[in-house]
Amino acid sequence: MSSTKSGTLRVPGTHLAYEVRGSGPVLLLIHGGGGDARAFNGVAKHLASQYTVVTYDRRGLSRSTLDNPEEEQQVEMHSDDAHHLLAAVTSEPAYVFGSSGGAVVGLDLVARYPEQVRTLIAHEPPSHLLSGLEERHDTIREIAYREGATSAMQQFMAQIGVTYDDREPDADLPEQGERPTQNTMFLLKREFAMYDRYRFDFTALRSALVQTLLVIAAGESGRAYVGYQNAVAMADKLGTTVVEFPGHHVGYISHPRAFAARLQEVLGETPLT
Repeated sequence: MSSTKSGTLRVPGTHLAYEVRGSGPVLLLIHGGGGDARAFNGVAKHLASQYTVVTYDRRGLSRSTLDNPEEEQQVEMHSDDAHHLLAAVTSEPAYVFGSSGGAVVGLDLVARYPEQVRTLIAHEPPSHLLSGLEERHDTIREIAYREGATSAMQQFMAQIGVTYDDREPDADLPEQGERPTQNTMFLLKREFAMYDRYRFDFTALRSALVQTLLVIAAGESGRAYVGYQNAVAMADKLGTTVVEFPGHHVGYISHPRAFAARLQEVLGETPLT
């Protein structure tokens, strides 16, 4: 079993808490809104034999606390963090996987720092390409104010098609407790707003295709849900097609072994057995 090395990296506004495990080319995993590095614990252990897997808590979440908790969040801040983290762990272009809000961060990273990314897999990135983003976020915020954060997140998970009824036997399901609740509140109060404001730089993304492979991905069991539809809209805009992965919006949690095998396949390596 691969050992895990933990560290912190000082970047403007926060200390990023991160982990490195495995060996091989660097694969940076960027979690979604309201999450943290633990979301990738299951899938990372299946990837560490082939990759140097880097996971981290994005700023404002879990261990990566903000210098100024009231600072307005911007996607560009988060992609700058990924840029600094990649520079700290490798001098070579890296593989990057980002899911949901992490996919937005990954796409902004490619738009602004394409030389750092060999391949980006952007899994179900939310965007204004699909109408109703802000309205959906407003609805979830209203539920939070009226019924509490737990109820709001249950509604949000239902909206994007997340369920753990279908999962691999050894799937490491999300924890409950104080830290996840704090992350949920950060998502509701800070992160939703930054995704609402953000607009993709498609000119830069198309220019990046000279040196970076962009893969738009979605969960094969979530075709009827907004996350999959977001991926379709992004793929259409970039003139490509959606690559399907096992599970739904967080298939890397519910189906870590199958998801890791598919990720490795897409990145051009021999599939895991």
